[in-house]
Formats: sequence, C-alpha cells, structure tokens
Amino acid sequence: MKANPKHVLTGVYYIDGDVASGYGAMAAGCRFIAGYPITPSTEAFEAFCRWGPQVGAMFIQMEDELGSISAVVGAVWSGIKSMTITSGPGYSLMMETIGYGAMLETPFVLLNIQRGGPSTGVPTKTGQADMMQSRWGSHGDYELIAFAPESPQEMFDYTIRAFNLAEKYRCPVMIMSDECVGHMTEKVVIPEADKIDIEPRRFYTGPPEQYLPFKPDPDLVPKMAKAGDGFKLYITGLLHDEKGHPVSNEEYSMKYVKRLVDKIRLNKDKIIELKEENTEDADIVVVSYGISSRVAVKGVEIARQRGIKVGALRLVTVWPFPDEKIAELAKKTKAFVVPEINYGQVVFDVARCVHGQSNIVLVPHGGAGVHNPADIADAIEYAAKTDKQIEGVVEFKTRLEKLVFEGGFKLKE
Repeated sequence: MKANPKHVLTGVYYIDGDVASGYGAMAAGCRFIAGYPITPSTEAFEAFCRWGPQVGAMFIQMEDELGSISAVVGAVWSGIKSMTITSGPGYSLMMETIGYGAMLETPFVLLNIQRGGPSTGVPTKTGQADMMQSRWGSHGDYELIAFAPESPQEMFDYTIRAFNLAEKYRCPVMIMSDECVGHMTEKVVIPEADKIDIEPRRFYTGPPEQYLPFKPDPDLVPKMAKAGDGFKLYITGLLHDEKGHPVSNEEYSMKYVKRLVDKIRLNKDKIIELKEENTEDADIVVVSYGISSRVAVKGVEIARQRGIKVGALRLVTVWPFPDEKIAELAKKTKAFVVPEINYGQVVFDVARCVHGQSNIVLVPHGGAGVHNPADIADAIEYAAKTDKQIEGVVEFKTRLEKLVFEGGFKLKE
C-alpha cells in the first residue's frame, strides 16, 4: 500500500532528527500522538503539532507519561495508528504499559530520545543507557522491535518502518535514538507519497459475531477490529484465550506467551537490518549503534591508518539481536570492540553470541557527551595486539577516565 499524498510533506528539508521523526510519523499514517513534553524529545511533538491538523491528526498533551502511553493503547484499539514520544524518566514510567501493549498485541510506536541518566540525569545531553530497558524493561516474556537510527534521514525512514513492522507483527516498536541524533540538523529528503510503502492495519472483515481478537493467522499474528464497530471485544492484561477471556492454566500460558515470542523470533531474518563494512577479512570488528556509530567511523579510519585490518558492523535493528551474524563473525574475527554511551549493555549480548571464540573490548562512556574517536582507535589497537584469550568483557579505559580517576585533573567543585 502506498501513502496517501496528503500524508507527506514531499521535499528537501534541513531539519533535526526529532522533527524528521515527527514528519515520518505523519508519512506513516500516524494520526494520534499522546505525550508529555520532555527534553530532548520535545521538537518531535512540536513538528507533529505544527503539521498534524492539516492531515487530520491529533496531539494530546497528557498529565504524565503514564496517561500518555495508556491513551495511545486506547487510540490504537479505536482503529488509529498512534505513537508516543519521551526520554529517560518518562520511558521508565511507561514500562508497565509497554508490557500491557505486548500482551494485547497492540501495534504502536514509541520514540525514545535517550539522555544522560540515571534519574533526571542530564536532560540536555546524550546517552545510550536505555537499551537493555527497551528489551527487558517490562515484566514477563515478550518480544518487541527496536531501531537505533544514526541520522535525521534515518529518523524519518525508520519511523515509517517502525509503524510498518508494528502493524505487520502487531507489537510495540521502539525507536531508540539519542540526544545527538535527535538534535543533529542535516538534509532530509522526503520522497513522493507514492514511493513510500505503508503497511495497512489488518482488519477483520468477517461477521462481527465470529470475530476472535486473539486468534492468530498462520503467520501467528491476529487480525484487529475497531472498538465501537459492533465487535465483542474483551481486552485484558490477564492471560487470555482467543476471545480475550481470562484463563489461568499452564498449558495455555505456554501456548499464548510462546506465540508472542515466536511471531518475532521466527521472523528475525525479515526484521533485522545491519550495515556492514569491510568485515570479510577483518581482524577486529567494531559493533556500534546510534550516534556512537557516527563517532566510530573516525576511530576506524584512524586504526586503519595504523595498519590494522578493522571492519564495522552497525546495528540498525538492535532488538531482535543479530545472534547469527555475531556468531558468524566470531569464527573469523580476533576481537570485537563495542563503543557505547553507557557502562556496558549491548556489549553483553555481543559476548553472549561470541561463545568465547573472540575477545570483547568495551569502550564505555558515562553520558552527557560522545566518545573521543581516538579512544575507539586505541581500543581497536589494544584488541589487535592482545594475543591471549580474554575471559568475558574487558572495559577499555578512555583518556577522560584516566584523567578523572587517575588524578590528571580535579573536577570542579
């Protein structure tokens, strides 16, 4: 299905990533956003508010993030493509309802512009410390999809893809961006509407009295219906049968929860997107995502100038995780270097998939800024010169860490 022309602001823009995502939501057919403004995501709200009414869309500023994501779930069940937008503290408040949305197989998109934490942290500076929260933040077993764009153009493109996959697999989809990408201003090309593929909602078309809201099609994904159109909808976060009625037995729990997991896991090859560069004969592979990928490009360049054979693997899709690709590279790669703006999150999934066949070097960063590319280059060189097998993950000490913690200078009081 192609986008309706009125959905898209076709043209070339010079905008930041937040605004690009707001435009992408409109292009994808999003017609409702509920949210509570929070730095550094507010520009996405503003972009949607500015242009949304011209395409029949609505924005509601709720009393808090709890109300925001609940309103989104309700809007989806009324038949509207919907989205919420937030950052760290707000994201934490949304966790319970993300699990609720997963249990109800509710297709919505959540844009998280990550910032420094924990708690209120550094509201105006960048971070990447919500990555594991995006995968495991709500209780119970479920699977969802998460992207990590690295540019304003990708913020537009992957907001559309997020909506498409939410509809295709009837699940929440996260856009795990960061302050740098959200506030980075670059050229964004919005194509003609007929060049944008849109995944329509799969509505049930049979007799209303025969509709079962949680009866899966052969691809494990059920069809939806609009509340208020005469269908008998029983919606609960309790374990439920195909009618939506609560059940509480072991057999059905295994059947239903396994389907929530399998509809994503069995389609990983269709969902996962990666960007590879020079990994075929690399001794070292840098694994990165989001703004850290942009910084890693320079670090890789410096390392190559030092004569090191280094490749790059960018995780466009972080969840589901590319287990097979990492395991494949581990068989022929001496080490993986993982720069993250946290003290170790995605790196442990890399280590899990390596199975001890390669060394793992984490280049951590505490947030409120990005890596120095020279630190990434030094970590690559360290990994290349390390002959012995490392047990687990080695945390590489950056220049800033050495200065702060080894007395190079004193922090201002």
